[in-house]
Amino acid sequence: MGHNYAKPATLAQRFERVMSRLPEQWAVKIERAEGSGTWRALVHAPGVEGRWAEGDPDAVTALENAWRLNRPPAG
Repeated sequence: MGHNYAKPATLAQRFERVMSRLPEQWAVKIERAEGSGTWRALVHAPGVEGRWAEGDPDAVTALENAWRLNRPPAG
């Protein structure tokens, strides 16, 4: 029986991965919510409003979730 001993990606690796997927012309906004310690992010194409990903524990998770919310459909 095989075991997966792969190390989880670091925050820096996850940040690089999501930024490499974002088209260069897209807007990117990352904010820390005042007083709550949570993060929110927004990514969107020019001329499109986009949806915020909110309530995440770190900026990278918020950015990943914003990409999932706003990326173009696959295919």
